[in-house]
Amino acid sequence: MTSPRSVRFDPDVLARLSAYVKAHPGLSASTLTNRFVDEALRMEAHPGIFFREGPAGRRAVLVGGPDVWEVIRAVRSVREHESGLSAEDVVATVADSSGVVAQLVDLAIEYWTAYPDEIDEWIRAADAAEREAFQQWQRRQNLLAS
Repeated sequence: MTSPRSVRFDPDVLARLSAYVKAHPGLSASTLTNRFVDEALRMEAHPGIFFREGPAGRRAVLVGGPDVWEVIRAVRSVREHESGLSAEDVVATVADSSGVVAQLVDLAIEYWTAYPDEIDEWIRAADAAEREAFQQWQRRQNLLAS
């Protein structure tokens, strides 16, 4: 349940917020203010994380790197296929194979520990999209097979 709060904005901030709302139909100033405050607090708690809009929606990303969910999926893959590795070796393996520096891999893991449901949902959606794309490819191959 939300709680109403009175917030005073500097005129320039209010003008930018109003312009943003106008450019994004369907979003209210209240919704956007809530989103941006939440994201700012998350970025403050996890320096190196920011948020990017894309075709699938707005998600947490690493500065200069991939989406957080992509790193977490890679960590899980390494853990699944190399179960005997230490935590440090898992991070190093992901860093080596992805080109993402180990500190950012650690940052993605720390962010996931704070917001596991959010990141896991991104992973589930990506997995489902990949399965569907593969099935479509298979159907095409079957149709065109000689």
